[in-house]
Formats: sequence, C-alpha cells, structure tokens
Amino acid sequence: MGAKVFYANAIAKLQKRGFIGPAYTLAKSVMPKISETEAAALNSGSVCFDRELFEGNPSTKKLMEKYKIKISPEEQAFIENETEALCEMLDSHQIDKDQNLPPEVWNYIRENKFMGMIIPKKYGGLGFSGHGHARVVEKIAGRNGAAAVTVMVPNSLGPGELLYHYGTPEQQNFYLPRLAHGIDIPCFGLTGAPNGSDAAGSMQDEGVVVQENGVLGMRVSFSKRYITLAPVATVVGLAFKLRDPNKLLTKGKEGITVALLPTEPNQFAPEGIKGLRVGARHNPLNAAFMNGTVQGDNVFIPMSCVIGGEAKTGYGWNMLVECLGEGRGISLPAMAVSSGRLSCLAVGGYARVRKQFKVPIANMEGVQEKLAVIARNTYQCVAGQHLFDAILAEGDKPPVLSAIMKAYCTERGREAVNEAMDVIGGAGIIKGPSNYLATAYCAMPIAITVEGANALTRSLIIFGQGLNRSHPHLLKLIESIQKGDDIIGFNQELKNIIVHAMSNLGSSISRGLAVQFQPKGNDVAGYYEAQMSRLAANFAFCSDVGMTMGGGLKTAEYISGRYADILSNLYIGYACLWYYQNNKNVKGLSKVLDIAMADCCHKIQEAFFGIFSNFPIPGLGPMMRVLTFPRGREYFPAKDSLRRDVSNLITCPTEVRALLTDNVFVSKKESDRVNQIARAVTLAFDADKVLSACRKEKREPTEEEQKLINAAEELREKIIQVDTFETIGKDHRGEFMKPSWTVTKLEKAEQ
Repeated sequence: MGAKVFYANAIAKLQKRGFIGPAYTLAKSVMPKISETEAAALNSGSVCFDRELFEGNPSTKKLMEKYKIKISPEEQAFIENETEALCEMLDSHQIDKDQNLPPEVWNYIRENKFMGMIIPKKYGGLGFSGHGHARVVEKIAGRNGAAAVTVMVPNSLGPGELLYHYGTPEQQNFYLPRLAHGIDIPCFGLTGAPNGSDAAGSMQDEGVVVQENGVLGMRVSFSKRYITLAPVATVVGLAFKLRDPNKLLTKGKEGITVALLPTEPNQFAPEGIKGLRVGARHNPLNAAFMNGTVQGDNVFIPMSCVIGGEAKTGYGWNMLVECLGEGRGISLPAMAVSSGRLSCLAVGGYARVRKQFKVPIANMEGVQEKLAVIARNTYQCVAGQHLFDAILAEGDKPPVLSAIMKAYCTERGREAVNEAMDVIGGAGIIKGPSNYLATAYCAMPIAITVEGANALTRSLIIFGQGLNRSHPHLLKLIESIQKGDDIIGFNQELKNIIVHAMSNLGSSISRGLAVQFQPKGNDVAGYYEAQMSRLAANFAFCSDVGMTMGGGLKTAEYISGRYADILSNLYIGYACLWYYQNNKNVKGLSKVLDIAMADCCHKIQEAFFGIFSNFPIPGLGPMMRVLTFPRGREYFPAKDSLRRDVSNLITCPTEVRALLTDNVFVSKKESDRVNQIARAVTLAFDADKVLSACRKEKREPTEEEQKLINAAEELREKIIQVDTFETIGKDHRGEFMKPSWTVTKLEKAEQ
C-alpha cells in the first residue's frame, strides 16, 4: 500500500506540472474505438477471477475461500442411473455406420429430459447446475460423441436459456416445457458462409420490419450452415440483422435480433413460417451427429416470434454473448475432459497390458513420454473445468474465462488424444466395435473449430476482450476518451493505470527475487504458488506496457496471442493449484501437480520471451525482459524422472489413476474393450509382479500364481485383437475386386 501512495503522489506532481494533460490528445488518436458489438460483449456477463489476474494479485487461498465444487445428490443419481443406461445403449461402431442415433436412443434422450438439463424445474426441466451439465456430457462423450453433442447443444447453444432469461411469459410457458420434455428439438442458426467466427460483424442475414395484413413482422432472408440438430429440429433459433427503414417499431431498435421459428404452425406463428427450409445435412468428418443448414428467402416472421417480443429487437447480440458464452465454457471442455479421462483409463491400461519385447510397453520410455502428456493434460483440463464450474455456481458468468476454457481445454484434449493414438498404435487405426478412441480422434478438429475457431479465439478475443473488460482501469479510460471532453476523468484513469503498472513492477521484482530462495522440496504446491504469484505480477505489468500500442494491439495478433497464452496458462495454473488443494489426500497427486505446473510456467515464460523479442515499439521489449526476467529463462519442461513417475501413476492401479478416470463410462458387458482393459490393469500388474518375483527367486509359480498369470494372459490376448470384416471392398458377387490384368475373359463377360 505504501508503494501505491508513493506512485500516486509522484503522478500527482507530474500532473500539476503539465506532463500528463497533453497525453489526452495523444490517447484520443491511438486508443481503440469500441464498436456496438464490442460494447455488447464488454457489458455482458461478469468479471471475477480474471480481474485478479490483470490486477497481478491472485492467490489460491482466495480461490479456496470463495469457490467450492459440488454436485447435488439428484445430479449424481442421474449420472449413475439415466446416464449410465443411455451409455449402455450406445454402439459407436453402428452409430458411425448408420450416421444417426437409433430411434430408441432418440426416444430415451427426449423422454428422460437430457435436452432439458438446464431448464428450471418449474418448466419441467431438470434444473441442473453447470457442473451437473458438464458431468453428464463428459460421461456420454466417453462412450459416443454423437450422442454427447445431441445432448450438449440444447443445453449450451439451444434457445432454452435465451427463452428463460429474455423470453416473454407466453413464450416461456409454451416452449420451455416442450423443450424440457423433448417434444420440441431445438437448433440455433448463427453461422453463415460470410461470417464464420466473426458472427456479428460479417453477418449478411438481414430482415426488414414490415406490416402485412395487420400483423407486424419482418421479411428476412438467411442462409445458415454448420447448424447442429438442424436436420431434425422442430424449433429454429435464428439470428439476423434487423432494419426498420419505415420506422414501424414502437419498441426495441434496429440491430441483431433473435427469433424462434417453429417448423409447424403454432400460437406464435399461426400460419407457420412459410419458406423456412431445414434438412440438408453436412457430414462433419463422418461424425454421426445431426448438422446441416437453415435457409429462407424473404420469409415472413411475425414479431411475436422474436425472443422477448418487439421490445427485444436489436438486443440479440447482447443476449447471445450473455447466454451462449457461458455454455461454451461448459460443453466442449467437458468433451475434452472426457477424451483425456478415457485416454488415462483405456490407453494407460492398454500400455500396462500390452507387451513388446517381453515387457509391458508402459515400461518403455518412449511410451512413458506420451503417457505423461496424457496424464498432465487431463489433470489440467479437469482442474480448469472444476474451477470454472465452481465459478458459475457462485452466479458469475465470465466470458473471458469461458473463451479460455474452450480454446485451451480443446487444444490440450487434442494433444492428449494424439498421444494416446500413438501409444495404442495399430489398435487405434483399425476401426470397428473394439476401437474406443477412433471416433474421439476424428472428432477433435470439430471441437477445435466450432463455437469460435481456436486460432481466432486465442489471437483476437481472450486477451483483447480480457484487457478491455478485466483490467481494473482501461475500460474507464477508454470511456473517458469516447465522451469527448472528459479530460478530468481521463487524467484520473491514466494516473490509476500508471500507479497500477508501477505497483506491479515492484511486485514483479520483489517476487522475482523471493523465488530465488524458494526451494521446491516436498512443498510442491507452495513452490508453484510463489512462481505463479511472480508470473502474475509480470503479466499485469507487461499488460500495462502493452497498452502503449493503443488500438494497434487489436490487430497485432502475434502479440495478442502470446498475451492470451500467458493469461490462459495463469488461469490453468491456478486451477491446478486449487484442484490439488481440494484433492491433496490422493496419494501421488503432487507429482501430477508438479508436471502440470512445470508445463504452465514454461509456456508462460516462452510466451513472454516471444513478446519481448517482437514488441513493435523499440526498446520496450528489452526493457520488459530485463525488469521481469533479469536472469533469463528460468522455467523448463519436466525432467524425465518425473515423466516416468507420472506415467506409472496412470498405468498402475493407483489413487491418481482412479481420480483421473473418474466418471468414465465402463460397460457392464465383458466383451466390451474398455471393460476388458479396466479389469485387466490390476490383473496384469499383479501377474507381472508374480513373474518378476519368480525370476528373482529362481522358482516356478505356485498353482494359485499360475492361475493368476493364465487369467491375465487370456484377457491380454483378447485385448490385443483388432476387428476384421468379411465384406469391406467386395463386389456384387461377394468377391474382392481384382486388378484388371488378372481378370479372366469369363469374369469380363460377367462384368
């Protein structure tokens, strides 16, 4: 506090001498302008832990005091019963062949309210929390991605939440019970060919307010693509730009508007929506979930179909950012967590069971290197997910953290699945009922791309929106500039920013000196708490320096992307520390924390050095480097010995393996490959211990020991098999096609 007073007094003296006043004119020319859609994003949702990161003063203790993760008995029962039953019904191989869920699965999903998990109970929904929603999607995704997406979309991208928060009472009372009970299947049309990830700025779908036959409505033309559930939807949410050239609106305004279009006539559209076309289907990398187009040319939509009625015209972007942004942080991260957990269970187990050169491949260092990545990434994703869900449970809706969760968890999930495929080798590339990983592997690019492509989320949104929204003073500074004549307010906020930067510089230096004398020892959590505190101060200071780029920072995507890497890994790092404190009784978990935190610190450091080397204003990059990393690079990836230990924790029957594989669906069918691996891990581990003891003691196994060895070998033999098919590639005669030079004249005649 004394340092802040000192800096404030120093700035006040400069202000009196006229050094700060002229900065107002300069700032007006360089600071970014905030568009209407940007303002909607900045004013939606809430700021919470992300503010502490920009302030440079986060702590695990504060996280522990404020955020608790819990799941209700009702949610847990639903996971253990209805969700388990659904998973048992799913045959991923057959679903991929049919490119659809079986009718009985569709009916089960609808009848058991899987599509209405987030809809409040008073409307017939399940009223689940964000964590309950995430855990259900996570369990289903481990079994079949198409079913998980079918459940996920109505709860994160569907109209349900928009109706609940913004719909008229009439709309809520009619639609929400129908959505909760699966009578209506929803989809949401936002993305068109021109706009992609720029959902608002490049939107070309346009409507004009009209009055026809005494009914106020809109004539709208639209062409949406990539719309999940569109081919089977009975209710279509639609976002479009609305114009009112004839000034017919008495409420609301022009701008992006959200309407709900029934595919059959109802009380809000008594004559239906004539010209609405749904049904043409995409094929997203052969994933079997329903995805397609929504189109219409000069379609008449009654004003009663606008969510919230006429009063909510023009407020669509605010509504979308507020509601759909939250779901983005739940659904796709849950699928990434699922992929990581499944890889820990099945691939970690396979590595213990599978032998090459007479030893389990889990003992081979090349395999251990990959298994350590799987364990590390899974831990990071699980920790990030649990902290985010705990934040939601407190009533916060943080869009910046939601963007971090989507982009960085799906990237870590992809890396984990890629490494997992390498470990299982041939078993991973042969499709069939026994392959539990191929579907997730093929679908990972979809998770990376949808709901805002990761490349653009990283380079344009996370830090750009985070700086404007979460920095304690920047937004007020920009607002003072946009007022046009608020030089007093500008000077006050400029003073606050300078004091903030100097204070964080002092913290950065002092904490940097302190960590030199912070041994890791057995207190892994304490060691990394100190490192993260120092790095958070570095980030806050360097973010303030980054503001010297003004509006140019919005288009400096290399720089903004590196700042995003730092911010995101700070969040993941603190999530890892928080999650560890909640589970530190798990034996061996400190090693997983160690490898996860070493990764976060190293990634943060490398992003910093990328900024230092490429900062466009001469001199500032080297200045930041000297002040924040005076000793040069200090963080490095985990040592091989730690990787070996972490790898063993997921290939042996340990408490860590149990924690990281929690909530993975394991079929009760003994013919199921994941079931076989889950059973085989302990069996193979014990059998190998017996064989090792026999070799060491130079004796034969006892009768009981031999039974154990035989049982392990029998199960091992089943697990290493892959699927074969009798009909793939055969012609109409049931024969394989032959090269033309071997075909006989008779065969030619038959052809």
